[in-house]
Amino acid sequence: MARISSENNYFKEAENKWETVDKGIQRQLVNYNSQIMQVKVKFEEGAIGYEHSHFHTQSTYVATGKFEVVIDGKKEVLSAGDGFLVPPNLKHGVKCLEAGMLIDVFSPLREDFLE
Repeated sequence: MARISSENNYFKEAENKWETVDKGIQRQLVNYNSQIMQVKVKFEEGAIGYEHSHFHTQSTYVATGKFEVVIDGKKEVLSAGDGFLVPPNLKHGVKCLEAGMLIDVFSPLREDFLE
């Protein structure tokens, strides 16, 4: 697990494990402190990040692939280079249309990801 401290402010992918989240979805914590968390999420084509909500603000960058994103009932198709913002408590989810990776940033950190 990536941990940010005064001794370790850098992330090295090879030193941090990928965690299986659901069928066709894996995540890797990049870095975090009590105020912010960055996470890489790999999706296989057809994988679904089911609709959910949380009290965190979420900013997501589409690094690779193509995704159908739904936020508060509104759908958009986003590709590499695009992004989206989810305010606290809005229902949101994704469906992977072409295998890819999302970079999620949460504020505050997702403590549930550390368990």
